[in-house]
Amino acid sequence: MSVKAFELVPAVDREQLMGDKARISIECIECCGKHLYVGTNDCFIHHFLLEEHTTTKGTLSYSVQKLLVMYLGQKKPVEALKAASALERLIVLCDATLSMVDMVTLEAVPSGGAKVKGVAAFCVNENPVIGDPFCVEIGVISARKRAVQVYMVYEDRVQLVKEVNTPQQPCAVSLDGYFLCLALSSQYMILNYSTGAAQDLFPYDSEERKPIVKRIGREEFLLAAPGGLGMFANAEGMSQRAPVNWSESVIGAAVCFPYVVALDEGFITIHSMLDQQLKQTLSFRDGHILQDFEGKVVLASTKAVYVLVPLPLERQVQDLLAGHRVEEALTLTEGARRNIPKDRFQVLYKRILQQAGFIQFGQLQFLEAEEHFRKGQLDVRELISLYPLLLPSSSSFTRCHPPLHQFADLNHLAQGDQEKVQRCKRFLISYLGEVRSTEGANGCREDVDTALLKLYAEQDHESLLDLLASPNACLLADSAPWLEKHHKYFALGLLYHYNGQDAAAVQLWVRVVNGELQDSTRTDLYEYIVDFLSFCSNLDLVWKYADWALQRDQTIGVQIFTKRPVGKNQSKDQPCQVNPDDVVTYLGKHSQALLLYLEHLVLEKQIQREQFHTQLALLYTDRVLSALNQSPGLEAQLVVARDKLQFLLRESSLYRVHLLLGKIQPCDQLLLEQATLHGKLEEHDKALHILVYQLKNFPAAEDYCVWGSASQGPAYRQHLYHLLLGVYLDLDAPGRGAGAGGGELEVAAVDLLNRHGELFDAVRVLDLIPEGWSLELLRPFLVRALRGTMHARRTSQVSLGLARSENLQLQHDRLKQRGGPVLLSDKKGCHLCHNTFTGPDCVCLPGGRPVHTHCAAERVVRDSPAKRRLANASNHT
Repeated sequence: MSVKAFELVPAVDREQLMGDKARISIECIECCGKHLYVGTNDCFIHHFLLEEHTTTKGTLSYSVQKLLVMYLGQKKPVEALKAASALERLIVLCDATLSMVDMVTLEAVPSGGAKVKGVAAFCVNENPVIGDPFCVEIGVISARKRAVQVYMVYEDRVQLVKEVNTPQQPCAVSLDGYFLCLALSSQYMILNYSTGAAQDLFPYDSEERKPIVKRIGREEFLLAAPGGLGMFANAEGMSQRAPVNWSESVIGAAVCFPYVVALDEGFITIHSMLDQQLKQTLSFRDGHILQDFEGKVVLASTKAVYVLVPLPLERQVQDLLAGHRVEEALTLTEGARRNIPKDRFQVLYKRILQQAGFIQFGQLQFLEAEEHFRKGQLDVRELISLYPLLLPSSSSFTRCHPPLHQFADLNHLAQGDQEKVQRCKRFLISYLGEVRSTEGANGCREDVDTALLKLYAEQDHESLLDLLASPNACLLADSAPWLEKHHKYFALGLLYHYNGQDAAAVQLWVRVVNGELQDSTRTDLYEYIVDFLSFCSNLDLVWKYADWALQRDQTIGVQIFTKRPVGKNQSKDQPCQVNPDDVVTYLGKHSQALLLYLEHLVLEKQIQREQFHTQLALLYTDRVLSALNQSPGLEAQLVVARDKLQFLLRESSLYRVHLLLGKIQPCDQLLLEQATLHGKLEEHDKALHILVYQLKNFPAAEDYCVWGSASQGPAYRQHLYHLLLGVYLDLDAPGRGAGAGGGELEVAAVDLLNRHGELFDAVRVLDLIPEGWSLELLRPFLVRALRGTMHARRTSQVSLGLARSENLQLQHDRLKQRGGPVLLSDKKGCHLCHNTFTGPDCVCLPGGRPVHTHCAAERVVRDSPAKRRLANASNHT
């Protein structure tokens, strides 16, 4: 696809060059800085001074001043000119002779050693291998033999350095370092004149087309290949670039990176070296010379000289972007990197990436747009500003100038297509979600988060709550009206909470629950408010809305207090804790909530306070008594209530037993509870009489014995079981009689003995049981008792035997330690005090050394940690 990369600007016209001479034509040109040299067919050299000017329209033009004309004294045309600025010499090829003239005066160099004859063509080595700045290296094609010669050109002489023979007659040559790129009569080749190594490239027909050999960079050349191709070749004979497809009749070529300029009989064609595509074509008649001089491309017809001026890179890129040719614009920019200072390139490239992103955004190519925005480090507010009302009113952002795109806003881009609008909004949601967690949002986090919140609310996006529940920078002043507009009251409450306005948040949520405002975000908003209040550190706010919550549902509302830590006073470590006394007092008018809260304190938190245990037991009792007075259809509730009461009565030891007993005792339906309370008072006889004679619940009586002795020892449990056996066998008990089921009690007693015989004292049992009971009836009990007695007796005998054996072993060890006899005499001294013995009493130290008993005692005292001191050895004999 085409792009305007160059403009053809006239430099020297016909009148300036030849005046009224009609037969003069241009044969060669050379440009060095502002100096232009033109060689003509009548053996003249014309010297011009070119001055660049910028017109009012911003285009480039040239003014020309003719400085000098010099006739070389021949009747042959000037075939080639090359400037050697370091030597201030102009190398001239005329009539197969290479000579030098002064660059300023065009006078010939007087020395005869400055000429080379028999020259067909020559080139200058722009990458010389010598380090002499006042010497120019040239490659010369000999007209008389198949050879290429290398010369060193000095100010006043020319010196042959090397001559290299070739298999065919060379037609064109280019030189870089040691490498000669040659066009022979039928093929191209690379030749290293230092080592003699040669590399054939590809064939061509010199009779069909003029060969082109052009150095375009270090060790790289451009060649005209068959099939109308411009081939690139390096010094190794390899091609690292794809060829360009120019015409078959190309007569000249040059490189102005990143373009290849080619001249044929009627046109100038410009191809990109980056993608090998034809970018521009310019009409140019009668052209026959195309050369580049230090980046300046100069063309000549037979009568005039022109300069092919490249347009600024920015203009070329903007033209491509204006045509929505994004990839070409980026490729061109990246390809020109080496020709632009690094800092300037970074600024230019980022802007072009941003422009490319907006172009693809306008085409709804969101993936490509996002990639370009990211690489171009786009200020995300440039994108947000396209969406009306998304930027906060307090934002100081202004769009880039010159603008990055031509869109006024999203409505202008979509042209009323709502599907496009929605797609663009979905893209912005995705893009902002990624950008807000990166450095791209630095400095504009408030704008990004506020815009994202507005989009979430408008699109009813599920991530709205996640945004507000996490750290964010949403501006309350801009966000609150937007959330109200879209009925996102729950989200607005979260925003209030994040900004420290818990009272406003709860008030808003309460209005939603009460039906004053409509928001279907959470169907469990009431439960959420309760949970919120349960963790709120503002106790004034908690007390304010606790009554509202309890009036709606006491079971759920009481969680405001049950989920809080319990404590007497608030502290920094526990700012949410409440005084349970205050809560119990407050819940006095909410019986169900009070019951649940006391259960929380007593059963879950295990708070050991008589007040709470007693109050909970009284509430349970009231519940049970109330259920007993209700209609018969509430048996299930009664069972649950009694189970809770019985559990508390059994497990707690802190409630006021007499108070509860006085409340329960008038009710004959709560005998089991009365028994438990008697048990708490250690009135086990009364408890067992209730269980046995009034309830006739023998398993409950046995369970009572287990429960009553749970925290006691085996002797206490045996005592309770004997009490129960005594109750079973008590013929004079108040509740025992004809209707009391005496036989049933005897069966229970026998069953108790036979199942728990190991817990009874057999001798006491035998004293209790009636004499009329048969041994067979008590056989299981007696067998177990006998076995238990025998087992205990034998166990004690084994223990006694083991103790005696251990004592005997110790006595044996003691005798072994005594050793032989200790001999004493009145002449033998003590090893501690050195005085002689006056009696038989002594103590032996380890090793059998005898000492006085009082000396041994003193030593023990002296060596103890608390009494350690030096021995006084003043009493010696």
